[in-house]
Amino acid sequence: MIDFLRGRVVYLESEYIVLDVRDTGYRVFTPNPYAFAKKDEPVTVYIHHNVREDAILLFGFETREEQTLFRKLLEVSGIGPRVALGILSGGRPDAVIAAIQQENISFLTKLPGIGKKTAQRMILDLKDKLIGAGLDGGLLSAGGVAMDLSAHAGSGQGAGTAWPEAREALAALGYTAAELDKAWTGLQDGATAEESVDSLMKRALQQLFKG
Repeated sequence: MIDFLRGRVVYLESEYIVLDVRDTGYRVFTPNPYAFAKKDEPVTVYIHHNVREDAILLFGFETREEQTLFRKLLEVSGIGPRVALGILSGGRPDAVIAAIQQENISFLTKLPGIGKKTAQRMILDLKDKLIGAGLDGGLLSAGGVAMDLSAHAGSGQGAGTAWPEAREALAALGYTAAELDKAWTGLQDGATAEESVDSLMKRALQQLFKG
């Protein structure tokens, strides 16, 4: 099985990247392909290799934490690779982990493809497994007390609150203030009070990639 690939991103679509590894192009489905838009150097993409009767698919992630959480999500009844990918596109790993550990069904049901019953299954199946798998997400303070989910989750923030955090993250990718101001102009009319930082970043990257 493939555990990771290292190469250059040569093509982007809304659901996947194409990674050139020694003159072979691998199509890799990822939560946010546009996060790779400004990366000119070779990148390491952590892979989940999914084999079905009718297809062999690669799902890729920027960090080991995302890869591990993705695999844990697949253990939940009713969650397949596409739904698990949607969960990671809709919420940062630490926010998803915190929601599961704090039994925050309201947060979980805002993630793509997750209804109340699936959210309950996620809590039941994963609550006691994540820390044991090294997926505490930095959610415990030095005193061992769980931190407030609102400090980690974008959901529930108004776009006016979420945008500064999203803008800072995008600036770290190398985008200029002028580019970000232009992207925000195209985004703000469609932004909702419930939109997460991650969702806002994804839409902003789509705007930036289009120019």
